[in-house]
Amino acid sequence: MTLRADAPPRTRIRRFGRPQRWVHRTTAALMGVCVATAACLYLPQLAELVGRRELVVRIHEWAGLALPVPVLAGLASRAFRADLRFLNRFGPHDGIWLRAALRRDRRRSSRPAGKFNAGQKIYAAWIAGASLVMLGTGLLMWFTHLTPIQWRTSATFVHDWLALTMGIVIAGHIGMALGDPEARRGLRTGLVSREWAEREHSLWRP
Repeated sequence: MTLRADAPPRTRIRRFGRPQRWVHRTTAALMGVCVATAACLYLPQLAELVGRRELVVRIHEWAGLALPVPVLAGLASRAFRADLRFLNRFGPHDGIWLRAALRRDRRRSSRPAGKFNAGQKIYAAWIAGASLVMLGTGLLMWFTHLTPIQWRTSATFVHDWLALTMGIVIAGHIGMALGDPEARRGLRTGLVSREWAEREHSLWRP
């Protein structure tokens, strides 16, 4: 289909401001460092390739400690706090969205969503909780002299298996993002097309 020469450009609307984009990018970078260094510590092939295990451990520890910093800094932004409230509130339309997702019903009318859909809200809540657990268990493993050996053993077990689970969930998150170029544009530039917003987030009123 060709557009007329005098056809108006697609209207773009603001989805994210600079604070939200900065928090997302910085958190993603730190999480990427944590995942990459963890892989180097636990996969023998990568461990042999990279070497310098002590340095990798230190990078992993400090990246993990820094992980909450972008979110805490973002709380200074009113827009970021508003988005956190949107992410933390579930309404009747979220239940409709989830049931449609489970049925693989892709009709626009079957998946009503506000600024964030139910899947995004669940992912945000899960990754926030998992990150806190990883931080707590990581501190128990780091400061070995502060806790009994039973605590450290349990912390190591939880940390390792939760890290594997987080890697799988994050891979799924990235896969979903790769399938939605307009959503990626929103996180990169802050702007999305009005058509996309009306299609994917019909209850959102920017």
